[in-house]
Amino acid sequence: MHDPLTCPGCAQPDLAFAPHDHTRCADDVLALAETQLAQGGQRLTPVRRRTLQILLEAHRAMGAYDVLERLAAEGFGHQPPVAYRALEFLEEHGLAHRIRRLNAFTACMHPGELHAPAFLICRVCNVVAEAPGVAVGLALGQAAKKLGFTVERTTVEALGLCPACALAEGPVRGVA
Repeated sequence: MHDPLTCPGCAQPDLAFAPHDHTRCADDVLALAETQLAQGGQRLTPVRRRTLQILLEAHRAMGAYDVLERLAAEGFGHQPPVAYRALEFLEEHGLAHRIRRLNAFTACMHPGELHAPAFLICRVCNVVAEAPGVAVGLALGQAAKKLGFTVERTTVEALGLCPACALAEGPVRGVA
């Protein structure tokens, strides 16, 4: 059962854009992932575990070939299916999300939770944060219903600047 008090993503949703002890953040998500998989009779094989760890090292989206490069350097194999199978497993079990705009993956910060996040993607540094997407999903569902459309899957990705990159770029013209 999901507990927002112990969920790393719920407890401090702003961590993706703030300096923090990322090791603890990653360790918490990894522990939740192991528990979730064990309850479902699944497990993290060494390559799946390492793939998740790589995604958890930073709140950034990584392409499959970036992950494969890291796996190969650590002796896990150098053929693309190695990374793709691990990433597909993680995505299928709610431990990673595909960021379609970047054709990349990011670790889920809410493992075990049925959710539909909105992804906030920094266009400069590719840091990705999961934001609650419930309100966006409801609004989209209502708009679709008015048109007789049934939404089957939604991915909300917002491109912009994280606080650090926005500060580095300076004030945006025309925005107060």
